[in-house]
Parts: sequence; C-alpha cells; structure tokens
Amino acid sequence: MKTLTIICLFMVTFAAASAQQGGKEATVTQRGNGTFQVRVAPLAPYNQEDKTLGRFSIDKEFHGDLEATSKGEMLSAGNPSTSGGYVAIEKVTGKLNGRSGSFALQHSATMENGHSHLNVFVIPGSGSGELTGISGTMDITIEAGKHSYVFTYTL
Repeated sequence: MKTLTIICLFMVTFAAASAQQGGKEATVTQRGNGTFQVRVAPLAPYNQEDKTLGRFSIDKEFHGDLEATSKGEMLSAGNPSTSGGYVAIEKVTGKLNGRSGSFALQHSATMENGHSHLNVFVIPGSGSGELTGISGTMDITIEAGKHSYVFTYTL
C-alpha cells in the first residue's frame, strides 16, 4: 500500500511539474465565418498553345471573424462551362478573431455537369505570428454571386 501511495504522489507531482513547464495545451476547434470579395485576373499560362489550361491571379478581402487580405495563384483545366478543375494556393494575412498573422490555403476543386467538389485547407507549417501552428479547413459558399466562408480551425 505504501508503494502505491508513493507511485500516486510521484504521478501527481510529475503532472503538475509538466503543466508548470509549459505542457502542451489542449487544442480547441474553433469556427469563424464571414464574407469575402474575390478578384480573379488572367495571367500568361506556361503552355500558351493549349487553350484548355489557364493561369490566374487571386486577390481576396475577407470580412467577419477573419479580417484579412490574400494573394495567390490558380491553375485550371477543362471547359469552365461544363466541367474542369483547379488548384490554387493563396497567402492570407490579417487577423483571425483578434490574432494577427498569416497562413496559406490550398484549394483543390473539380466540377462536372454542374456538380462541384471543393477542398480548401490550411497548409501545415504555414502559420506565422499569433497564427503559428494553425490548422483547419474552409468551406466556401457562393449564393447569388456573393461569397461566404466557414473556417473550422485549431490553434
């Protein structure tokens, strides 16, 4: 019984010391939402002979829980009126729920006969400032020409 008591005391002492030395905090998933405006402009494609390939600049202004701007590039393929796909990377700089910093988002999307599938996620290790260590995904909705987002993230 004495040995069990000593082991229990050791474990409690070790846990308390670990917490005082900056033991890792529990991550909490958070959710932010808002709207954004986007400007897309054509850039010279690498393969100028193939008209099914496209390259574009992306500039965004986010409002809501994310007050930020972003700049990025997008590559596309296919026929945008019926089917195709795009990939993009953008760097977001500003404030997320009052925390300043930046992070990068990676997009991957396909569309076929009006049905689309879009994945947008934070690139691991891209966070800086008070957003260092951020991870998460962003859902984008376009209704009546207006863009909105729901950003699910952990810090």
